[in-house]
Amino acid sequence: MTVITRLLPSLTRDLVLPVPRKTRRIVNGVLNLLQMLADDMLALLEEPFLARPPELALWRSLQALSQQLLISHLIACPAPTGSWQQLHQTYARVRRLQVDTAVPRGASRKLQDVYYSAVLLGCAQPASLTPQEVLFLADYFERFADQVEPISTAVSATPATFWIDPARDVAACSALRNLSRPAAPLECFSCVRLCLLLRAQIAQLDAGTSASELNLPDFAGTSAGRGVLGRLATRWSDLGKRRYIRRRQNHRALLGTGIDGLWHIGKKEDPASVNVSTWMVTNESPEGYAVMHVTGNTGVLSVGNVVAIRTDFDQNWQICLVRWALSENPEHLELGLQILAPKAVPAILAQPSHDTGTEYLRVLILPEIPKLRSGQSLVVATGALPKERDKLLLLIEGNNISVREVSRTGIEEQTGSVEIMSIESVQNPF
Repeated sequence: MTVITRLLPSLTRDLVLPVPRKTRRIVNGVLNLLQMLADDMLALLEEPFLARPPELALWRSLQALSQQLLISHLIACPAPTGSWQQLHQTYARVRRLQVDTAVPRGASRKLQDVYYSAVLLGCAQPASLTPQEVLFLADYFERFADQVEPISTAVSATPATFWIDPARDVAACSALRNLSRPAAPLECFSCVRLCLLLRAQIAQLDAGTSASELNLPDFAGTSAGRGVLGRLATRWSDLGKRRYIRRRQNHRALLGTGIDGLWHIGKKEDPASVNVSTWMVTNESPEGYAVMHVTGNTGVLSVGNVVAIRTDFDQNWQICLVRWALSENPEHLELGLQILAPKAVPAILAQPSHDTGTEYLRVLILPEIPKLRSGQSLVVATGALPKERDKLLLLIEGNNISVREVSRTGIEEQTGSVEIMSIESVQNPF
């Protein structure tokens, strides 16, 4: 377990999707070892061993299974077959023995906290997180898993309520998204108290309180960290209703990645001179696409980055945000894309600096969309702009070069790769 703990950070550094074969071989070996450890710990509770005290063997089994699931989340791969079912059934055994609140000798957490921290990470839709964000939330849930409230199965479905079927090999299901529950006995829990804590912590972070003062991981003090916490609180508080029907498709599309790539595409450069790859659109709706990689260099792809997509039926490049990624093997990669705008205007952001003079950043301007976006938005790399800088100077090259002074009025989205902020023109800046 010490070796595995040291291995996890290496999976977050410069990890590209799909995961290379060498890395995946190492990961598969680790997953198999964790499975053996979980099985061996449970075997100690059977005749003729009858381990005493039983909570230590159960704690180690739960810990091994939760680490197995965590590593699968890190590489955007589905959990090993049977992992969720074994985790649920192991905890059911913990409850039967009434040791769920026990803290075994040498451990730092209760058995129920080990279990619920793994379950909460599954509820956070890890496919929509980067490896660094997965590790951050895993650390967060280890600290605050005690905020989970077990509830009666008879309670009505409300936001942030989940149910678990120990007989099925699936993560916890939202009570709102899955209304047709199975007939088997269920375990239900509520994250309402945890959502209230999340919102209070976000407000304190925005007010200037440091992450360490709130007993939060250091990553919570960054823009990307606050963005993760904000998305989590919103996601669990939302009704989770899909607004549009997804329709299955089977046609090709080109994909360009990153702010720099989209900047060159917006300059009407030849796609052959820009790093683009070919994808298959598997389903789509007015809000976005699900695509599967076919050929070409995917570049640096990660959840939370911006991409441009051009389908066979539309020669315009649509600007999208990568919402989730799945990779079952080194030859397989699927992405979920949310459409942000039908186009983007490339621009240069002039940023004065006392140390290095004026710095120039490539940015994208998203146009106003009636009934969806009341004003324009600016897409910049995460952390590129100081938080206190409100006035921005943009250079836009079209038929002529124009200079615009704008002010940012709010943050629409924060991810580990980009920040999307609403902007408005400054009247009579001179």
